[in-house]
Amino acid sequence: VQLVESGGGLVQPGGSLRLSCAASGCTFKLYRMSWVRQAPGKGLEWVSSISTGGVSTQYADSVKGRFTILRDHAKSTLYLQMNSLKTEDTPVYYCATGSSNDYTRHPGSQGTQVTVSS
Repeated sequence: VQLVESGGGLVQPGGSLRLSCAASGCTFKLYRMSWVRQAPGKGLEWVSSISTGGVSTQYADSVKGRFTILRDHAKSTLYLQMNSLKTEDTPVYYCATGSSNDYTRHPGSQGTQVTVSS
């Protein structure tokens, strides 16, 4: 499984970003998918998950109501729409296979840096 994240950048508090994760080397539609993030010196924090069909989604309390997880099977791509960004949303974001209790961040996944700052 190869996962390539993109879409990060610098944004002011209250702004929006849309992250993308292009999947290859797997049958994307068969995998539950998640977004996780990692701040410097800290462990991975689960952010959101989506079911194989895209109907069921889950969010960490810290992002609920602000972030939306989406998937496009035709493009084998996972998305994370982030609105009302806060400074604490700043870590590196990675996509992973699996859901909140059993996600796997795959080797070679570089992540995408989000910086929320005024």
